Amino acid sequence: MLRSGSKRLLCGAIFDAPGKKSRLEELEGEISAPDFWNSPERSQKVMQERKRLEEAVTSDKRIGSLTSDVETLLDLGREGEDVGAELASELKTFREQLEHLQDQMLLSGENDQRSALVNIHPGAGGTESQDWAEMLLRMYLRWAERKGFEAVITDRLDGEGAGIKSVTFEINGEDAYGLLQGEIGVHRLVRISPFDSNARRHTSFASVFIYPQVDDEIKIDIKPDDLRVDTFRASGAGGQHVNRTDSAIRITHLPTGIVVQCQNERSQHKNRASALKQLRARLWEHEMAKRRAEEQKLEDSKLDINFGSQIRSYVLAPYRLIKDHRTKLAIGDVDRVLEGDLDPLLHAYLVWKKTGKTAGDGKDDLPE
Repeated sequence: MLRSGSKRLLCGAIFDAPGKKSRLEELEGEISAPDFWNSPERSQKVMQERKRLEEAVTSDKRIGSLTSDVETLLDLGREGEDVGAELASELKTFREQLEHLQDQMLLSGENDQRSALVNIHPGAGGTESQDWAEMLLRMYLRWAERKGFEAVITDRLDGEGAGIKSVTFEINGEDAYGLLQGEIGVHRLVRISPFDSNARRHTSFASVFIYPQVDDEIKIDIKPDDLRVDTFRASGAGGQHVNRTDSAIRITHLPTGIVVQCQNERSQHKNRASALKQLRARLWEHEMAKRRAEEQKLEDSKLDINFGSQIRSYVLAPYRLIKDHRTKLAIGDVDRVLEGDLDPLLHAYLVWKKTGKTAGDGKDDLPE
């Protein structure tokens, strides 16, 4: 039960609102200096920090207001008023806001605040897995839309019958990489196949890899002699809008064997710039993976796209349930998740990564 004075305990003490306000005042003084914009790189960092602090202070005020509203409703309930439905709604909003603030506290990694680069690849299984990969793509695009992030597909290879053979896309927005890092790994789908005339149950797999987008602040030395650049005609639906020039770009980094490509734009120049952006991110992650190999971080999640390697299962038949095998969080509203409501799963992963605490009972009773 919330008690008098809990508002400041929840907000000011836990989230250090006074400290953030003090720092915000310092930044305002720095921004108002006549020579502030003389250093664009420094100015950009300060403006980004100010934005984060302003959002934190606003969230603190919102939590305080919600706490006050809940306390008022509790008092009315004690006096005999029927406030059950309204109280439940306020508590739901209160919990969501607290989880959002907790996420901000948990996103303390070096690159958590960066935008994300996402790759999805189907596992063995042909059309089944390719369709599942496309379902995952739709899920992440819907999530990005919900969060107000910009999503840009830079490379997509469609399957012959349905689905996709591979896709690469950017999710541009602050904290996108930090929020999505728990999606790295194999995702498993169990359903009655829409492609099976006998309506049998099928299990499909697809892998998801997330990389932080690397900007000019991080120096990645890319030598022209280390690159092989190939141009080709972008694939499309045909007709009058067919691309008749070799505008698509494929870049191979010879020392590492990393290959990136982009065919989204009609301009070869823009496709080349986008491909180099992907390459910088991939090279950065390649270097980081080598440095932390002993820590078994990202590379340990790149398992075979097959049974036993999944991080999460999405069961549509014989019952409906999504279960994360690390956090043990289970969600029965499958459609809601596939429509992009990933926040409960993402939040549970951040808590599990930081504290080791799981959301479920540890039992894994999903069908094979």
